[in-house]
Amino acid sequence: MSYAANAYARTSQVALTPREAEAAILIKAAVSLQAVQDNWGAHQLTLDDALGYNRKVWTLLATSATEADSPLSQELKVSMAQLGAFVFTRTLDTLVEPSADKLTALIEINRNLANGLRGNA
Repeated sequence: MSYAANAYARTSQVALTPREAEAAILIKAAVSLQAVQDNWGAHQLTLDDALGYNRKVWTLLATSATEADSPLSQELKVSMAQLGAFVFTRTLDTLVEPSADKLTALIEINRNLANGLRGNA
């Protein structure tokens, strides 16, 4: 029984709240985009992967934030929808005409939203 209690204690210490999990996923996407931007010449082949991951993250965020049963206020739902639309537009623009500078806005959005989710506004 002691082993089970210890295992539970260790697991409960590493379990993330939904907000922390969302923040961690946003940071992961930002780090991936930043790596491509920092090594533009060498990592341009990974641009599609980084943008694809970020697009998946934002598809989930925008969808869940704007669902009818979302606990967010209507104002926040609208803001998330607008932010998601910007992210999708910038992603498509970057895929069509790749440029390292176009990644900056995506990286900053992810980092700022992650900081907000963590309470570090």
